[in-house]
Amino acid sequence: MNRIKIAFIIVLGIISFAACEKDDICVDGDTPLLVIRFYNATDTASTKNVTTLRVIGLGQSSNVDTYADRSTADSLAIPLRSDSPSTSYLLIANSADEDEVEVGNTDTLTIDHQTKEVFVSRACGFIANYENITPILTTDSDNWINSIEVISSTVENSETAHVKIFH
Repeated sequence: MNRIKIAFIIVLGIISFAACEKDDICVDGDTPLLVIRFYNATDTASTKNVTTLRVIGLGQSSNVDTYADRSTADSLAIPLRSDSPSTSYLLIANSADEDEVEVGNTDTLTIDHQTKEVFVSRACGFIANYENITPILTTDSDNWINSIEVISSTVENSETAHVKIFH
């Protein structure tokens, strides 16, 4: 009888440990950002900083959190909406406040895209990649952006530039 109890405990222990799963930790499950590089409009091979650039999502009241507000840089990385076929941003060059009113030069950039969900793992779930990105600049009387060129029409990582903006 004692051997039966010991065998039962051993079998129960083996079944218990066999049912355990390793802990899944997500280390590579981030949706990539759209990387934009700024170039000189007259010397198209040279990058060019945008002075005190502010980036605000259209309809939002605050700047995006993937770019330091009013920074001077030659590139930026911004998120695209996975719940909509387009994402719009206000890109404000020479941004400053005068009596709490924005006085910089504002251009509106809309990026049309298709969202493709990609399964990463059980721990990470799905991420969104983007295909067929098409940037559209809203023309106004004082655009600081001269032209836009797509380098890569798919956004699968945030390591390389996807769009060139000439100014």
